Amino acid sequence: MTQTPSQTRVRKPRGEYAKTSAKRIAILDAALEVFAESGYRSGSLRDVAARVGMSEAGLLHHFPNKSALLAAVLDRRDDHAREMVTFEAPDGADTLRGLVDLAAYNASVPGVVELYCVLSAEATAPDHPAHDYFVNRYEFTRRTIAGAFESLVAEGRVQAGLTPTRAAISTIALMDGLQVQWLLDRSVVDMAQELREFFSSVVDMSFDDAVVTEAGVTEPALAND
Repeated sequence: MTQTPSQTRVRKPRGEYAKTSAKRIAILDAALEVFAESGYRSGSLRDVAARVGMSEAGLLHHFPNKSALLAAVLDRRDDHAREMVTFEAPDGADTLRGLVDLAAYNASVPGVVELYCVLSAEATAPDHPAHDYFVNRYEFTRRTIAGAFESLVAEGRVQAGLTPTRAAISTIALMDGLQVQWLLDRSVVDMAQELREFFSSVVDMSFDDAVVTEAGVTEPALAND
């Protein structure tokens, strides 16, 4: 019986896949550092490659161009965010608690926070490779947070006069502003605590689950019944 080319192709050993995956993660971590420090436009593929001890040509074997590398870095950040926040939870309060948890987690990865702040500012230019990403991301975030507040409004748990859309815009503005202030002086700003206080002031909800502080210490969250 004659074998087809697909049948005779030598399969890559499983260990090779693991090495490739590890290398991709190392590249993404290095790209995050370079883009956070220099911005997307100034950060070079050569700098990223040097941080992982490989040639630029070797890096391009994993990511065909700089835009593809940036997209992968942003996707990885979003994957982590989705692990922290249930964006379509039946109880809108669970989504808000997830955002507080995400703020606490972000305090443990300053490079990611710095990258987000730098890129979101750069990407206001329509010709920036991440422009559409941030436009879509803000639209999605506004919609999902507004959805959480809608369910809470329907239950009579939101401060009178605060609409879901206004609440979503205020939440995003607060989170982004806290990140900038935190990067400038981490001894003054506790992002998770400030966000928790804001939600407590406009929503009838509790924070009974433990949260991780910026120092990495798990503490009981404040109750606000």
